[in-house]
Amino acid sequence: MRRTYGIVMKTLMFFCTALTCALVLFIIAYVFLKGIPNVSWELLTTSPSYLSQKIGILPDILNTLYIVLAAILVVLPLGVGAAIYLTEYAKNKKLVAIIEYAAETLSGIPSIIYGLVGMLIFVQFLSFGTSLAAGALTLAVMNLPTVMRTTQESLKTIPQSYREGAFGLGAGKWRVVHTVVLPGCVDGIITGCILSVGRIMGESAALLFTAGFAHTLNGVIEGLSSSGATLTVALYVYAKEQGEFEVAFAIAAILMILTLIINLLASFVEKYYKKRRSA
Repeated sequence: MRRTYGIVMKTLMFFCTALTCALVLFIIAYVFLKGIPNVSWELLTTSPSYLSQKIGILPDILNTLYIVLAAILVVLPLGVGAAIYLTEYAKNKKLVAIIEYAAETLSGIPSIIYGLVGMLIFVQFLSFGTSLAAGALTLAVMNLPTVMRTTQESLKTIPQSYREGAFGLGAGKWRVVHTVVLPGCVDGIITGCILSVGRIMGESAALLFTAGFAHTLNGVIEGLSSSGATLTVALYVYAKEQGEFEVAFAIAAILMILTLIINLLASFVEKYYKKRRSA
């Protein structure tokens, strides 16, 4: 009976694994087959023109780049700083547990709720208007738990003996943190940053309420202060509002490629720093 039970459970686990892989491969193949033939140089390097019925996604690509950079510049120092304080400086363990629980709760909130809150706070209360800056701040709040918790877990992997050895040599608390602790957990920080970039690039619900969906080509400063559509928002607009499914699948293929690159980069960075730490 035990042997039969083991064979049945092994078969079920193999079936679940095969089904999961099949679903992932089907989605990737379907998007690529429908989208890659519609990707062209003109689509990637031109702006949309409603007079000539020309479709281009260059403004959407630049808006995605602007909002990723702005969100990372805000969330990275906040998340890393909060993680360092909670791990290295905070003495009240109950307060740390409450903050960690709040961060885990925030990471599970649907993105559309972040969009509503961002619209009320950044767009209306702080008078940013519908702009990429409001969208970037909303996404920074959304990704703050990811960066903070990833950095925390990486900080906890540093052996306590490293800290004690540095203290024994006469180093102060901050010197120990930035010369001993942080260099040893840089892999976790970079991994959290890359994963946040992937989530920012794939977000659409929150940006519909805060960043808008204008297809206008702007510079960095002007772009952050004005409305603009990212690639995911443009995908929604072209598919849902305009019925341009060929363009929507082309954008989906581009986003899929970028997501795969980001995931591979995260794995590569993590492995590289683990080898460097163990060397």
